[in-house]
Amino acid sequence: MDSPEPAARPRWRRVLGSFWFQLVAAFVVAGLLLTFVAKPYVVPSSSMEPTLMPGDRILVDRLSSWGAGPATGDVVVFDAGVEWDAAPPAAVDPLRGILRWIGEVSGFGPSGAHTLVKRVIGAPGQAVSCCTAGGAVVVDGAPLDEPYVVNDLPFDPGTLDCATTPRSPRCFDEVTVPDDSYLMLGDNRSNSADSAYECRVEGAAADCWRWATRDGIVGRAVAIVWPIGRWGGL
Repeated sequence: MDSPEPAARPRWRRVLGSFWFQLVAAFVVAGLLLTFVAKPYVVPSSSMEPTLMPGDRILVDRLSSWGAGPATGDVVVFDAGVEWDAAPPAAVDPLRGILRWIGEVSGFGPSGAHTLVKRVIGAPGQAVSCCTAGGAVVVDGAPLDEPYVVNDLPFDPGTLDCATTPRSPRCFDEVTVPDDSYLMLGDNRSNSADSAYECRVEGAAADCWRWATRDGIVGRAVAIVWPIGRWGGL
């Protein structure tokens, strides 16, 4: 007696089981995770030493950019505008675009050309200045305790401070952070081209400030994931 022929699999099962469908699905899932959940990022410079070292791979929490926004002290990855001296993106051929995307997904390739990482010092509406008599940054009248800062700009009370001539290069006049903007400084403060970079001179122009914008926030850096010896939360 002949065995009955096996029933053909439904078309939808053949489609779902195909290599190409699973490949496309993997790309879609990865894209959704990068857009809404978490994103790896390569630290490009020494401006956040020793908190972050050049070449560190960090995990960026994308969900935080959808909530109330970052707060003072958060380490944030953001897309920088032209005022940050970022060159306009060059045209990239499709193959290199795919390779860059794979590098960004894995965290082992280059990050976006305009993407920076700094620490939030002032949020929208807050008044920020520097410095107190002891050289601290002031936010809404309260001095910040910043144990993470190294290699700070020179400041010597009574000899080189905000009242001497010349004044300390650490000093900048009070500014109120605009709506949907954030004042960003680096932990390696004297080696950081940050929000106040062009404002630390007497008589600086009112438009000297460089802001991270709410729309440009990629997310909050939450952990170092590579190299293994530097694993840890932020």
